[in-house]
Amino acid sequence: MAGSVEHRRVGPSPALAEHIAHFWWVRWDVETPSKVSTLPHPCVHLLFESGRSGVVHGVSEERFERSLEGSGFVFGIKFRPAAFSVLWPAAMRSLSNRSVPLATVFGPSAGAWERDVQRADSLEARITRSETFLERRLPALSAEVILVRELVERLERDHSLCRVEQAAATVGLDVRALQRLFRLHVGVTPKWVLRRYRLHEAAERLTTSPKLSLARLAADLGYADQAHFTRDFTATIGRTPGSFRAHER
Repeated sequence: MAGSVEHRRVGPSPALAEHIAHFWWVRWDVETPSKVSTLPHPCVHLLFESGRSGVVHGVSEERFERSLEGSGFVFGIKFRPAAFSVLWPAAMRSLSNRSVPLATVFGPSAGAWERDVQRADSLEARITRSETFLERRLPALSAEVILVRELVERLERDHSLCRVEQAAATVGLDVRALQRLFRLHVGVTPKWVLRRYRLHEAAERLTTSPKLSLARLAADLGYADQAHFTRDFTATIGRTPGSFRAHER
């Protein structure tokens, strides 16, 4: 790809760390269009793109793909799992797989914030102005939201958790109660979260351990057979496990 693409990520201030995972920035200047893709995570993003209005983007259940053309930028704010539910007036499931204008959540004052972000001359300035705006508007998280947030983040770290029953047991709930909390605060099911994180793990292991048996990997991730693992991996990553491993190599 002729041209340049810059990607940066910055953590939030302590005042916002309960709600926000990080701020991120992509700027590009390319001579020919190039398709990029990212894997889905159970998190809400606020997006400010050059030449477009800012949006709240709910959890997406599909791989995100787009074409970078010419020059432009996207400034994003990634919320921690479940944390955006304190701002959304309905179950988070109603925001999944869709975007809404910033003003839908933050009211008329979102317009001035958008203009500040668009006019800022650096990533640091965009972060400062966004933190000032959000610090006055983010309510405290309830104990229930914190429980769900901590569980989702544990599912990402703890590779031994492969089944919804295991996840529910770690917080002392039955499966149906956990499913209700995920619909309310995350926007997707516990099964979806577990599958996505284990497939992220699979992609990492295929990259770092090129001789790893696919059957062994499928079993380690809790799949009953390799064929089921291959179908899920291909649908999520966009390549079969074998093709992905050969490409990364």
